[in-house]
Amino acid sequence: MTTDSSHASPLAPEWLALPEDLNALQSPMWAAGVEKNDAGEVAIDGISVKELKEQFGTPLFVMSESDFRSRARAFKDAFDAAFADICGGVDVYYAGKSFLCTAVASWVAEEGLRLDTCSGGELAVAARAGIEGRNLGLHGNNKSDAEINRALDMHVGRIVVDSLDELERVAKIASSRGETAKVMLRLTPGVHAHTHEFIATAHEDQKFGLSMAEDSTEEAGLSAAEEAVAAATSYSSIELLGLHCHIGSQIFEPDGFAVAGEKLLRFLSAMQSKYSIVLPELDLGGGYGIAYTPVDTPRPPAEIAQAMAAVVRSTCAELGIAAPRISIEPGRAIVGSTTFTLYEVGTLKTVRVDAPGGDAEQENVTYPRRYVSVDGGMSDNARPVLYDADYSAILASRSSTAAPQLSRVVGKHCESGDIVVRDVYLPADVAAGDLLAVPGTGAYCWALSSNYNYLARPGVVAVRDGAARLIVRGETEEDLLNRDMGVANV
Repeated sequence: MTTDSSHASPLAPEWLALPEDLNALQSPMWAAGVEKNDAGEVAIDGISVKELKEQFGTPLFVMSESDFRSRARAFKDAFDAAFADICGGVDVYYAGKSFLCTAVASWVAEEGLRLDTCSGGELAVAARAGIEGRNLGLHGNNKSDAEINRALDMHVGRIVVDSLDELERVAKIASSRGETAKVMLRLTPGVHAHTHEFIATAHEDQKFGLSMAEDSTEEAGLSAAEEAVAAATSYSSIELLGLHCHIGSQIFEPDGFAVAGEKLLRFLSAMQSKYSIVLPELDLGGGYGIAYTPVDTPRPPAEIAQAMAAVVRSTCAELGIAAPRISIEPGRAIVGSTTFTLYEVGTLKTVRVDAPGGDAEQENVTYPRRYVSVDGGMSDNARPVLYDADYSAILASRSSTAAPQLSRVVGKHCESGDIVVRDVYLPADVAAGDLLAVPGTGAYCWALSSNYNYLARPGVVAVRDGAARLIVRGETEEDLLNRDMGVANV
């Protein structure tokens, strides 16, 4: 159906336009292979959401394996091509924190990428998937001694050190083992990405990295970053590979990456000259944005790669230095749009809301907002409550000719902030038993999931070539109770 402006709600945020067709899937929020079938149902590789619900239940994360692989290859191919003349290509590390299981780790390796991990648990997944240690990195601002030892046991290709204290601990542990740890130093270049405050991670007042500001250490005239370089070169048990930065997440504009890259290259050049060393690697992190709503405009990997390559090429030429081997860490940009979450609608209710803006002429004027409750919520998608993140949704189990109604999709948890989609136009005839699909949930949804209110975490289904299989089994109540020692000991 087509819609007209008379159905637009004054309660809708400025960015939310009334869709021309409520039944249409709006690109680029959806994975390749997701479409509406002849019955009006959302289908992925020909498998309808009703079939998925019948076989696996809801809530359910539904992922396109082919789309994941395609996006992974796109980053690898685009960056290799853009940097071929600069440093022979790029090492692409998939950021496992966004979503990781053994199947995904295997896909990453098969597509020629490496894997970035942030904990002993993520290292365990990598090991179970058979990933070679040299293709792994270990991040984290508070690595335990056990995690450092595990990384050394696995011969990981890099340990990204986050502080002076940690550098000393890694050096001591490696020395006690009679080994050399391969280390990169995570720096904070002071670049403020155009993103949400809580996910802008390269400014000074936060827990990550070594500051490049000259007053960030008690050592006269040295930044914490330079003090770490000096210390690393003094440890016989440390092989300093190079520098690392990550300026934030969900970034669309290339400016921040360009500024950070130039700052790190200048610092790298200065350190090589001052300490007579060679720093052969530079990791420029990830954080590339995806489309969660129709107004988001993600950039293709080739465009990102070419913009970054231009900065590296020109800066190295200006400084007269050989370009280091570049690496990047996309996570969300690979997995985010591969997946949608499938929910079943339960309770619906409409409330009246005061006119926005406090306009005196509209005193006592109210407008309807419908609440559509689904069988999941903040336990399977914590991003709206953590980051005020916006999502979209569509009626997935049928088509509708009903008028659009401004709706708020909410979960079933005992929290008023349990919101899945804050503002979306859905057909007015959405009813209990309908299925809704929320796109763009591949990154940081299952990974941040919880058992709040003792809800079992959903399963993850991978679809490829018309076949669906579980790659992460959904939990059962028995799983939850098996950890309750009071029950186990009865």
